[in-house]
Amino acid sequence: MKTTQVTLDYGRTGLTVELPADRIVGPLAIRDVPPLDNPERAIAEALEAPIGTPALRELARGRSDACILVCDITRPVPNRSILEPMLRVLQEAGLPREKVLILVATGLHRPSTPAEKEEMLGAEIASNYRVEDHYGTRLEEHTLVGTTDRGIPGWIDTRYVQAGLKITTGLIEPHLMAGYSGGRKLICPGVAALETVRRWHGPELLEHPNADCGILEGNPVHEENTKIARMAGCDFIVNVTLDSHRRVTSVVAGEMEKAFLEGVRFMEGVCRAIVPEPVDVVVTSAAGYPLDTTFYQAIKGLTGCLPIVKKGGTIILAASLTEGLGSHEFQSALHDHPTLDAFMQRILGKDYFVMDQWQVEELAKVRRRATVKIVSDGLPADVLAACHVDPAASVESALAEALAKYGPEAKVAVIPKGPYVLPTVAA
Repeated sequence: MKTTQVTLDYGRTGLTVELPADRIVGPLAIRDVPPLDNPERAIAEALEAPIGTPALRELARGRSDACILVCDITRPVPNRSILEPMLRVLQEAGLPREKVLILVATGLHRPSTPAEKEEMLGAEIASNYRVEDHYGTRLEEHTLVGTTDRGIPGWIDTRYVQAGLKITTGLIEPHLMAGYSGGRKLICPGVAALETVRRWHGPELLEHPNADCGILEGNPVHEENTKIARMAGCDFIVNVTLDSHRRVTSVVAGEMEKAFLEGVRFMEGVCRAIVPEPVDVVVTSAAGYPLDTTFYQAIKGLTGCLPIVKKGGTIILAASLTEGLGSHEFQSALHDHPTLDAFMQRILGKDYFVMDQWQVEELAKVRRRATVKIVSDGLPADVLAACHVDPAASVESALAEALAKYGPEAKVAVIPKGPYVLPTVAA
C-alpha cells in the first residue's frame, strides 16, 4: 500500500503521520495568499486611511484616555505588529502611555500570566504600558449597557465602557458559533460578564442551525453580540487575517462592523475548501499551539470539519492538550452526566447551568453525527475516555480501525490546520 506523509498542526512542533495515499481527499488547506511584505507598514497605513471612520489620530485627539482590547493567549494574534504603530499614533495624538490601558479580553478564560503577557505583546509593551486582564465572573466590575430584544443583558467591563477612546484588535477566522471571530467578538464575549455570556451561549441560540462556522446571515449568536457591542460602543477596530504559517495576509481597520465585514469577505475567499461529497473519515487537528492546549479549545477542531463527515462517520483529532481538559466547570459539565444526550436534556430543560457548558453542547453536536477518536500526549487514555470520546494511541492506528469499519471504498479527508479551514461539500 502506497502511503503519504502529512504533518498536522500539533502543539509547538507538529505531528507527522503516515496515511494511505489512495484513500486521501486533500490535504484541505486555506488558499495560498501572498503574505504582506511589511505588516507593520500596512497596519500603519490602515490607521491613517480606515474604513468608514476618520483616521485613528483624528479620533484620538482630545480624548481623555484609551482602552485597547487584545485577545488572550489562546489566539495567535500578532499583537505587537498591531500595537506598535497604534500606540505610536496615540502618543502623537496627545495620549501618553499612562492614559492607555491594554485590556486582555479573556472572556471567561483564566487570566493571563506575566510570561503570557510578554509573549502576546512583546517585552517592551508589556513592561511600559498598563496591561490588565478581564474577569468575567466579577459582575461588580461590569456595567449594564443595555438589553437586546432577545432579552440578553449586556454586562461589559467598566474599564472599557468608561474609556474615552475604545479600540479593539483581533483576528478574523472561522468560528464554531459566531460564524467568524474578530470585530464585535472582542467586546462580547471578550470583556462581557458571565451573566451575559450564559445567555449569549445558551442552547436557545446555539441550537439554531445558523449558529455555525462561516455563517453570519441569520446567525443569532452573531446578531446578539453585534447588538451588545453596539450598545457598549467601539470607536475603532484593527483586525488581521493569517495564512497557514501565521503570517499576516490582510489588514482591516476602522468602523467596527464595516471593517469586520470587509475582513470576512476576504477570509471567505481564502478559508473554504471544497470536497465533492461527504467522507467517511476526517483526520484533523486543533490548529496546534496555542489553540490545542486544552480539550475545551480543541473541540473547535471537531466542529469545523463536521459539514463534510458522513452521518455515522469518524473524526480523528490530534491535539497536544498540554494544559489538560479546561476549567473545573467544563469538566463538571462533561463528567456529571452519563451520556451527552442526558446533558442535552438537562440544559434544554433549563434547570441546569454551569459555566463553559456550551463547549460540551458543541461536542454533543459532533457526537450526534460522528464517532470521535482523540490522539494526544497530554492526557492519559482513561481521562479522555471519560469525555465521551475514544482515545487512540496514534493517528495511524485510529485510521486503520476506522477504515476496517467502513470498507475498501472509504475516503479520508485530511485537514492539517483544523478549524482555520472551512471544509464544504460541493453543491
